[in-house]
Amino acid sequence: MTTCQKPEIEIVDFDTFHVTDVKYSDVIVNGSMNPEIRTMELGDENDAKTASISMVSLVENLIATMQSNKVIQIAGTYTGHDINEAPITLSGKIILPAKGKIKNMIVVSHWTIGSNRECPSESFQLEGILASKGYAVVMADYIGYGVTANRIHPYMHLSSTATSVVDMALAVKPYLKAIGREPESEEVILVGYSQGGSTTMGAMNIIQNQYSKELPLKMVFAGGGPYDMAATFDIAMLEDKTGIPCAVPMIVQGINEGCDLGLNLSDFFKPVLMEHLDEWVNSKKYTVGEINAMLNARNVSDLMTDVGRDKQNPQTAKLYRELMWNSILIFSPRAPLYLFHSIDDNTVPFINATKAEEYYKGQNVSYDFDHYGPHQAGAVKFILKVYQQL
Repeated sequence: MTTCQKPEIEIVDFDTFHVTDVKYSDVIVNGSMNPEIRTMELGDENDAKTASISMVSLVENLIATMQSNKVIQIAGTYTGHDINEAPITLSGKIILPAKGKIKNMIVVSHWTIGSNRECPSESFQLEGILASKGYAVVMADYIGYGVTANRIHPYMHLSSTATSVVDMALAVKPYLKAIGREPESEEVILVGYSQGGSTTMGAMNIIQNQYSKELPLKMVFAGGGPYDMAATFDIAMLEDKTGIPCAVPMIVQGINEGCDLGLNLSDFFKPVLMEHLDEWVNSKKYTVGEINAMLNARNVSDLMTDVGRDKQNPQTAKLYRELMWNSILIFSPRAPLYLFHSIDDNTVPFINATKAEEYYKGQNVSYDFDHYGPHQAGAVKFILKVYQQL
């Protein structure tokens, strides 16, 4: 998936999930979604209003078809692979129906977050509601969140992030068997939106090539993902705008970190951003919406230098090359794949969906592209669509 040079993979014992916290929660409280459940946050008021309208339909479906309103949130740690493939302790959460049989394990790759309190092990993410239909939902924090919050998150570095997701699924599988909550079927379902959409596709590729027996795939749901990072970069530079300002510094430093490019970030970021990068982004204190508000920018040129936006510059060319290698349109799906994208998406350009449709032409892929509103609203629509199809 990437040109990054790595040493030989060390052996990791996947039977390592250790519980750190257990909490019982209701999905629906007094006819409404439990207020503890976190939805996507971008800081766009119009997008949030559209998302809240979509949430009404989601709640109606939950009430009508859920098998268990009460779920168990089990936070814990596991041994996975670091960016350089060495063993590392990572964290995440399992969400189970409080009672009853479990159909399958659903492995969720979460969307872009900013603060550590947004990560799965520290919160009740929206995707966790899928447990109410009788599934075991498994969500990794990724490197840079949870127990590794002191690290820079290798944002959009596909191989390390997707590997964290797969590693957790492998660690959780024997744990569920040990506690008597083993799914009835060994087949696994993958789900992810936005950053999670791309990561889910990366996880699919890893599982197909390395763990098809351990984690046989039943279905994959990917929505609103930046599948072609180079094309996303190009359109952002051409239009000089971004629907998610915090992603600009996160992508540059994330790829730099994940591929150990040794870039001088001051060549890429304007002085104000460079001055506040560690506090606003790397401290993990602030949510995506809060970071976007502090950046107070909608134009890429407000955040990046002329040199950083010029692909003819050697350092930018090095970054761009890795963006191409960290794109996911590089493999053929062996399980049914559902791709969702809103045509109105102002955060992850719709070109990602059209590129994917072009690449997967004639393969086992179904497409759901329509006017589903901006990115945040699309997230709710996507979860509703997944919920309905399970």
